[in-house]
Amino acid sequence: MDEVLVKEIFRNPDAYLHRRLEVSGWVRTIRVSKTFGFIELNDGSFFRNLQVVFDDSLPNFEQIAKLPIATALRIEGEVVESPGAKQPWELKAARIEVEGLSQPDYPLQKKKHSLEFLRTIAHLRPRSNTFSAVFRLRSVAAYAIHRFFQERDFVYVHTPIITGSDCEGAGAMFRVTTLDPAALPRDDRGEVDFTQDFFGKETNLTVSGQLEAEAFCLAFRKVYTFGPTFRAENSNTPRHAAEFWMVEPEIAFADLNDDMALAEEMLKYVLSYCLEHAPAEMEFFSRFIDPGLLPRLENVINSDFGVITYTEAIDLLKKAKQNFAYPVEWGADLQTEHERYLTEQIFRKPVFVINYPKEIKAFYMRLNDDQRTVAAMDLLVPGVGEIIGGSQREERLPVLEARMKECGLDFNDYWWYLDLRKYGGTKHAGFGLGFERAIMYMTGMANIRDVLPFPRTVNNAEF
Repeated sequence: MDEVLVKEIFRNPDAYLHRRLEVSGWVRTIRVSKTFGFIELNDGSFFRNLQVVFDDSLPNFEQIAKLPIATALRIEGEVVESPGAKQPWELKAARIEVEGLSQPDYPLQKKKHSLEFLRTIAHLRPRSNTFSAVFRLRSVAAYAIHRFFQERDFVYVHTPIITGSDCEGAGAMFRVTTLDPAALPRDDRGEVDFTQDFFGKETNLTVSGQLEAEAFCLAFRKVYTFGPTFRAENSNTPRHAAEFWMVEPEIAFADLNDDMALAEEMLKYVLSYCLEHAPAEMEFFSRFIDPGLLPRLENVINSDFGVITYTEAIDLLKKAKQNFAYPVEWGADLQTEHERYLTEQIFRKPVFVINYPKEIKAFYMRLNDDQRTVAAMDLLVPGVGEIIGGSQREERLPVLEARMKECGLDFNDYWWYLDLRKYGGTKHAGFGLGFERAIMYMTGMANIRDVLPFPRTVNNAEF
């Protein structure tokens, strides 16, 4: 007998009504009376559970009635009407076979568990309703991102995880080395001699694939990366993780306006796709996690995003009758409270903030004519603040070299990046979307640890 996935039954119940079929999955809940019982079965293919009814005509009824939660079963039966149930049909079991018995001390019993507790059992939490929804939505969103770019003829580039350069110039990087810390080789100055290391130089885990994506952008015109990045920031906050995923497109023959248009189109596409293709999960988030979620997402999809300069944003914030925890001054980066005030109290929709002071932005961003600001943009959305950051890249070699000197960067580490400006360099732009921050926004989950399968944070690399 062919096995049927639960999602196929839910998607086309009429085709399976009164049919004999086989399903397999895990017990989510079980309720038993003297002569019959109900099993909520989840097979991993669908967010919702299949209700299975069984009775004492089964030769192993007594065994089934005592099964612990999470036991793996294979069930043969007939799909029948069930007007009184949450769903209008159920599976009437004719045979139930135990494939893998769970233990009575299974941690996920039928009660509400705190998110903090579930983080301690990250290997089991995908079986809970909340994390089943989160990680299904994460999968759908990842597919939507690839689909968006592939439909628009972008080339998907796999950029290196191990790198010899620091894209952000921040220095908060994880070092990669095979040197023995108990016997480090030293040079004439007493410093660690990385020429004896595996790569013959100092290397780190990447903080961004942007620089390498720029190289491919100037060959393929439109490219994107989507992969893990790493930052060794000692930030123990709900918004920071040491390992996270970034979406980073780069487009040639493009300026900051083209960059903003692409970011707006992509975000609206991904949100719309998730609402359409993960309706059960989105309904769950709206009901149990964040009641204002769906209206907020619909507002993003249906809004024309605003655009203001950084200077205009500072002026608006200074005029605001609001006591901010962080002072508002030209030359200081916007804090989350400032970003949310702009989007929630003033514009009431997403807004791009552009043309930031060069001192608070990366070396590769194009210097504006005022010599004080760079062609950078941050997309701010209600409820979160910044969700995307990008810029037009500096294509003028002398200007780029001057900026690198200002930032104290070693030209030898970026020789190949400078080469890109020598051989047919042109204006180009790109942005980065923190994938986990986007998932937090789409689910209402307040902590980045709850949208990563196995989060890597300060003092935590357990699984």
